Amino acid sequence: KKLMLAVLLACVSASALAGHCPIDMKEIDAALCANPQLSADKLAEVKKLRAEGEAFHKAGKHQESVATLGKAKTILGI
Repeated sequence: KKLMLAVLLACVSASALAGHCPIDMKEIDAALCANPQLSADKLAEVKKLRAEGEAFHKAGKHQESVATLGKAKTILGI
């Protein structure tokens, strides 16, 4: 029973993360459209992290996607 519960919780967590990635990407995109006051290096880093996050999401690596997109959001202050 414990194993079944663990598997069920893992599946629920994975689908929750999968739904979170697109929300993060939209928030990052909106912040980028607002022309944030960032250095060219920081702006390039945000764009790189945004692209990596989307690639992780498409590959089904949602935990990595959320972590990567979170770094971009931190730089943007969101």
